Parts: sequence; C-alpha cells; structure tokens
Amino acid sequence: MKTILVAGGAGYIGSHTVKYLLKNNYNVVVVDNLSYGHKEAVLTSNFEQIDLADKEALDKIFKKYKIDAVIHFAAFTYVGESVSQPQKYYWNNVVNTINLLDVMIENDVKNIVFSSTCATYGNPQYTPIDENHPQSPINPYGKTKLMMEQIMADYETAYGLKYVALRYFNAAGCDKDGDLGESHAPETHLIPLILKAIKGEIPQISVFGTDYDTLDGTCIRDYIHVEDLADAHMLAVEKLFKDEQSYCINLGTGIGKSVKEIIKSAEKVTGKKVPLVYGERRAGDPAKLYASNKKAKEILGWNPKYTDIDEIIKTAWAWEQNKKF
Repeated sequence: MKTILVAGGAGYIGSHTVKYLLKNNYNVVVVDNLSYGHKEAVLTSNFEQIDLADKEALDKIFKKYKIDAVIHFAAFTYVGESVSQPQKYYWNNVVNTINLLDVMIENDVKNIVFSSTCATYGNPQYTPIDENHPQSPINPYGKTKLMMEQIMADYETAYGLKYVALRYFNAAGCDKDGDLGESHAPETHLIPLILKAIKGEIPQISVFGTDYDTLDGTCIRDYIHVEDLADAHMLAVEKLFKDEQSYCINLGTGIGKSVKEIIKSAEKVTGKKVPLVYGERRAGDPAKLYASNKKAKEILGWNPKYTDIDEIIKTAWAWEQNKKF
C-alpha cells in the first residue's frame, strides 16, 4: 500500500482528496497548520499539525512515514488579500513550498502533485483556455503559483523531481455523503455565498457587472465539483508512479456558466429566491473563463462526473443545511 502525504489536507479540496484516497486503499498522512483548515475534516488518524515553514518538523515526518508521493494543497488563496498582503503570499506559497520540495529531495521522495490555478493565465486571450495559453498572472496569488511551476521544472532538471501541476478553475460542491464541505472564513466563492444569502446568514449577494460581452451580461466561469478534483489528484499520482514524467494540466468541466445561471440554478434547487443587488464590475474580472480539459482526459484518463450545475449545487445545499464544521 502506497503512502501519500497530503499537505493542506484539512482544507476544502485537500480533505475531499484525503477521503477519496482512503476509499481507494491509499495510506494517507496529513500535514496542516490549521490556519484555515478544520481538524474535523481530516478523516485519517495520521495527522500532524505543523507548518511548512518548520523544515525540521517536516523532515521528522518524512523520517517517521515511508512517503511515496506528496499532494500539495497548503497555500493562501485569496486574490484580493494577495494584492494587499503580498509578503504573506510569497512567504507561504513560495518559500514554504520550497521547504517542502527540499525535504522531499533530501528524503528521496521525487513525486509531487501540485495545486496550481487558472489564475496563472491572467486575462484570457481566448477561450476555452488550454495549457498552451500564455501565462501572465495579474495578481500575487497567481504569480506565486506560476513561480512554483517554474521552480518545480528547475528542480526536475537539477534533482530529478517529477510533478503534475493541476491548474484548477472554480472548485464547487461538497461531498455527496455529507461528511465534508466548504467552510471558509471569509467565504468568497459564489455558490456558498448564494446559499448563505438564501439561508439568511448574509443579507444578499452582489452581482458585479451586468454589461459583459456574454449572453446575459454577467461573468462566465467553469465550475468543477470537488469530488472530480479529488479523482484527478489520485489519477495524477498514479500517472507519476507509472510514467515518471512531469505535466501541467487544466482541470475544468469545459462548460461555462454565468453568474445569473448559477443564481437561477440555486433558486431551482432550493425553491427559494436569492436576495441580490447589482453593482459595478470589479477590476480584473474577465468576462469568460473556462477550460479546455482535453489534456486531462488524454493524459490522466479523467472525466468529470458532475457536469450538471444543478447536481453540483444540490451537494453544496445539502452541506449548507447540515454543516458539521
């Protein structure tokens, strides 16, 4: 049985991936500093509360467990905060990730699946966005992820590290069993904000811009279910074990949904109206952002199971009504 170390395994996508790996007979070790993650979301007994800034503690974990590969989710991900506090992002997302890579190399662990982002592309020059699209991030968050892709490529040349960088589009939905879900503080994702507004937890949601060059004037995004993301991470690990080759791969459904379409779906699923206000465009919001997932299908053999936005929102609504953390 292979052992996977999941950095950031107490977070939203990390915890769902841990559950998926356990279900598929992997031994899983989670490291997380719990600055944003939830201990209740960790479904393995192999949990170590450490910060990736602490190389000595990290090295002890690699000595304690026989690690075969790493899946790395541990990062700060708020775009606006990255603009106002870039130091926080460069230290955590870049320096601490280099710590992780160094400890891996020192312990002869050469396989890593890295949580990257479509934010590395910046403003899209065309859609659907494929992996050949120029990478020109417009905020420090996206820059930190692109830097790590470039650093991993250098580590491959110098030290033989093999990696799969998975560039996500918009993660959405929750575990269909109701064990895990989305629980951010602050929450910035559209679907949980809509559901919180429906529940009365927040007074309303704001729709930023209604004059975009789209069918209904609102922004279009690619919403990918968190369980499909978990599946892709496992397939990426297995690809590394099999091929020992590095890849950069988009993860999205390839289907764009507008803000108004998400609102309409949420109203259909819940049977309730969404309280909302319309505002001006936000700076830096592209009109359309959705993926070409052809490479993920070809290289990983991955096919997203949740392509109906109503189904994605149903899982999120079930969690919102019965949150465990």
